[in-house]
Amino acid sequence: MIPVKGYAAQTPETDLAPWNFERRDVGPHDVQFDILFCGVCHSDLHQIKNDWFPGIFPMVPGHEIVGRVVKVGSHVTKFKVGDLAGTGCLVDSCRHCENCAQDLEQYCLNGSSQTYNGLEQDHKTPTYGGYSNSIVVNEDFTLHISEKLDLAATAPLLCAGITTYSPLRHWKVGKGHKLAVLGLGGLGHMAVKFGVAFGAEVTVLSTSPKKEADAKALGAHHFVVTSDPEQIKAAKNSFDFILDTVSAPHDFNMYLGLLRTNGVHICVGVPPEPASIHAFSLLGGRKSLAGSGIGGLAETQEMLDFCAEHNIVSDIEMIDIKDITTAYERMQKGDVRYRFVIDIATL
Repeated sequence: MIPVKGYAAQTPETDLAPWNFERRDVGPHDVQFDILFCGVCHSDLHQIKNDWFPGIFPMVPGHEIVGRVVKVGSHVTKFKVGDLAGTGCLVDSCRHCENCAQDLEQYCLNGSSQTYNGLEQDHKTPTYGGYSNSIVVNEDFTLHISEKLDLAATAPLLCAGITTYSPLRHWKVGKGHKLAVLGLGGLGHMAVKFGVAFGAEVTVLSTSPKKEADAKALGAHHFVVTSDPEQIKAAKNSFDFILDTVSAPHDFNMYLGLLRTNGVHICVGVPPEPASIHAFSLLGGRKSLAGSGIGGLAETQEMLDFCAEHNIVSDIEMIDIKDITTAYERMQKGDVRYRFVIDIATL
């Protein structure tokens, strides 16, 4: 076993604190890499607090993980020592179900293995995430990171990036489309960057007028203050797609009214409470309400390669791991532009 240092929540009631644990030894198909940076996702906070479902404790969060390879198994062909590598939200899946066969491991019908707060495919061994100094992952679930990109700013691509890239690719959003991005946070700012890069006309929808300058700086063409009834009225029947990144309760019916005929409202944020949707919000214009998770491994690698080609990374604020609780408090207030990233050297 490999000794590892990390930060863990021992219970849902306790803050993250130093915790030493062990990773498995490097197997024939495994890659071990030293973690250099790990992004901080809002879901990290939700999971250590049991907001969504009962967690597995002690819990080491973190699924936006980048670093450098230090050891490879005897049968590994995709990586060598010294390569940059990354791991996102998954570390394994069944590999043989209908979805896995279509490179949709994120929707594994037999249950994928989440990077943390999950179980390995033996359904017994807990997984521990990237708030730690080293990780061992099967080479098929390890991603290549370009040396061209700022490594710290690349980390959030492994969740915030792929969570927005995947639906935009699935619905083939691009030139000739009007895309609205609802919310301008960790997910929203990446949605703006990808939407613009794909050639769509991008509008940011936000309750905060203060975010207009930031939205335009990121490349958005338009900005709508959703707390202003006149601006909402003017935006009715405007958009082909709304990419909804908001994780707070909000009125879906109002936003469905902003879609054109055949428009699609795509949810990637996860509010804590079920939404109330009136059937007429969908019937009046043959509109669709859809959802999307992360991407599979092939699509995530495609996204990383696209980002390397177009020099797209996250806008980040680097933090010391000892400041993680303060970072969570700021994240809840929306006080980050746009993703915290932990410098694992501070561990």
